[in-house]
Amino acid sequence: MSRDPKTPSPDPWHVADIDVDLHLELLGLERSEPDLALLSELHRRHVRTFPFANVDVLLGDHPGVAPATVSRRLLVERTGGYCFEHAQLFAATCESLGFRVARRLGRVHGPDNTRTHMALEVRLDGERLLCDPGFGLSITGPIPMSDGAVRHEAHGEYSLHRGTAGGAETWELRRRDSTAHVIDTLPVVPADVRGGHVITSRDPESGPFTHHLIVSRFTEEGHFSLADTALTIRREGEPTERRDLTPAQSVDTARDLGAAITPDRAAALRRLLEQNDGEDGSAD
Repeated sequence: MSRDPKTPSPDPWHVADIDVDLHLELLGLERSEPDLALLSELHRRHVRTFPFANVDVLLGDHPGVAPATVSRRLLVERTGGYCFEHAQLFAATCESLGFRVARRLGRVHGPDNTRTHMALEVRLDGERLLCDPGFGLSITGPIPMSDGAVRHEAHGEYSLHRGTAGGAETWELRRRDSTAHVIDTLPVVPADVRGGHVITSRDPESGPFTHHLIVSRFTEEGHFSLADTALTIRREGEPTERRDLTPAQSVDTARDLGAAITPDRAAALRRLLEQNDGEDGSAD
């Protein structure tokens, strides 16, 4: 007998479609009591294991952000992904471990942009914590949702600031004095995530993902960020390093950062980067 469509689904986020055990295995973590130490280690290992990558968006054939698709792409195919993928995977694993999780949407760089970022609020022992596993250059562990809370990272200091917008509570994450994103605490349902993904992956006015290659990842050395043919390296205690790459080197670097790219897709990506380089050169 089919389920009454008016009856709420017992698993609206389809957590069962995500291979949490494989996620933990790839992170080298075992199940244990849900505490701050486990959440912090889960966050740190996730951002060091799975790259932020928009290869499929740039090539115009992203298969979508359904949980089963997210699980296959990030955990099996190892393609990397962006916030809607990382946050859903991270949330599913947190919930499987016993954490209380609320999905949150936010606006990148300012309060007037579209809600195209996904982060997470985790409640633990009466405390609210912001986790941000899918932003690229962001925090590597949870930060308390307390006005003025600060988290020190090797690549800069982050702070969290409470506000309101339209009657809803908001939280602005800043890196030094620059806004990373502003999340709100309005309810989020799976359709919101699908809608945000469609805007981000198809609307050329929504941001850089449909125009530029972006791949980044935290490593033991620091944070590596690839934007088209420019590589930025941030190491603790050292000046930021920037390298210019050829299109072929960029594809190799994306792979080195953990984004699995098949030979045919690598060739398509290289041609696209060469085309972008030519357009940039003609404008000089």
